[in-house]
Amino acid sequence: MSYTGPEFDPPRQRRFRRAPLAVGLAALVPGALLGWVAYEGVGRPGGSPGADAAGQADPATPKSAPKSAPVSPTDDAKAAGPSAALPLRGKVVVIDPGHNPGNFQHASEINQKVNIGTNWKECDTTGTSTNAGYSEARFTLDVAHRLRTLLERQGATVKLTHDADQPAWGPCVTRRAEIGNTAHADAAISVHADGAPEGDRGFHVILPASVHSGAADTRPIVASSHTLGKYVESDFAKVTGSAPSNYVGNGTGLDVRGDLGGLNLSTVPKVFIECGNMRDSKDAALLTSGAWRQKAAQGISEGIVSFLRG
Repeated sequence: MSYTGPEFDPPRQRRFRRAPLAVGLAALVPGALLGWVAYEGVGRPGGSPGADAAGQADPATPKSAPKSAPVSPTDDAKAAGPSAALPLRGKVVVIDPGHNPGNFQHASEINQKVNIGTNWKECDTTGTSTNAGYSEARFTLDVAHRLRTLLERQGATVKLTHDADQPAWGPCVTRRAEIGNTAHADAAISVHADGAPEGDRGFHVILPASVHSGAADTRPIVASSHTLGKYVESDFAKVTGSAPSNYVGNGTGLDVRGDLGGLNLSTVPKVFIECGNMRDSKDAALLTSGAWRQKAAQGISEGIVSFLRG
């Protein structure tokens, strides 16, 4: 729809007058064309038409200026080979989501005692939860799924000790360690969240102590596990912005323990991470945020990648 009025007068035909400058330019064009034709016919100084003094195609001519597509980081990675595009190709990582959402319904099974080398402990526990009822088991499974995706994108083979309702409870801590051992994992990590009092905040990574008792012998994997744990602690803090625990580890974000079956019975480099305190309101706000859980998975992933790439 058109509109006419004080601000929209109908267009009028305009007549243009030739300016002196335009006339002058028109007179110059034929002369310039004649000069160019003569120049091309004789040949450019130093060589044949279309070549520079070195006999190479002149960059000014269209034929000698092929277009090149921009190179993206992905193209660089492909050009460098499979190891650059998939840096974890050939590596096996085992993720152990702490507890199991079904443990609440299988009290008798998870309370059976198992031998962890230093002593006998319950097969598993229900874990903790936020004051609003968001369970640790749901948290750890969610982070484990996100972590698996990130690691698989970089070429790693990833195994979970349990997933969704398979199995319906557990598995026992002895079995969790066995899964990592059987897979000959290059790295294994157990994902948890703590249940400390309000005001206790932050994350910490649990490293295996040097244990040599019964079926447990962590001596071959203590050094490598500590290296793995330090990488995870550093990258987790950097990516999530979370501070190391203010109640465990003296501010280092690291804790050494010899009473956890998942570490005592491991024959591959393995650590636990307590991502935060579910009983603290400020930490709980983070742990219940999907965006923050993605950061948690990213931080853990970067720590594992740093460890595996040395």
